[in-house]
Amino acid sequence: MINLENFSLSQMLRGSLVHTEEEKALAEAATAILREVIQKSKILDPNHEIPDSLLDLIAWEEHVDFYDSTLTSSQKRELIKRSDFFHRHKGTSAGVEELITLIFGEGKVVEWFEYGGEPYHFKVITNNPSVTVEKALQFAEAVNSVKNLRSKLEKVEITASEKLQIFFAGGVHTGDKITIKQVI
Repeated sequence: MINLENFSLSQMLRGSLVHTEEEKALAEAATAILREVIQKSKILDPNHEIPDSLLDLIAWEEHVDFYDSTLTSSQKRELIKRSDFFHRHKGTSAGVEELITLIFGEGKVVEWFEYGGEPYHFKVITNNPSVTVEKALQFAEAVNSVKNLRSKLEKVEITASEKLQIFFAGGVHTGDKITIKQVI
């Protein structure tokens, strides 16, 4: 079994592939790059415990445009981990919806033609009860870095729904006789 932290490409390559000093040097250079990639993937692992201050620096290094230092540690880790996804999907509703999922936990993008709004406008709807007005404003700032320049976030709609048991009753009085019926 190969230990990925201590491996060397020049040790793994057959003798016929490493004849000259230049080829050995190239293998060692590639080894250094691969070790750096392996180390970086460990840091970006959401289960890896690193201080929040280091997360902030990594977010800056990874160019996470919509990063906010007030987010939870797990949200920061996911934003850093998925920064490549967001850069590839900038300007798409898929990028915005992924950001909604990370920040709100649930929600969806509704385009202007789906609700009769002005062209190139959209709104975000979520029914997560933990979403506050402050969190919605924070999200609106983040959306501006993911959405395309032409589109405009019209509003963040926070809906709430509860399951209630409501009973109706009615009474009718005609003469001396009273009839009461239960309506379901």
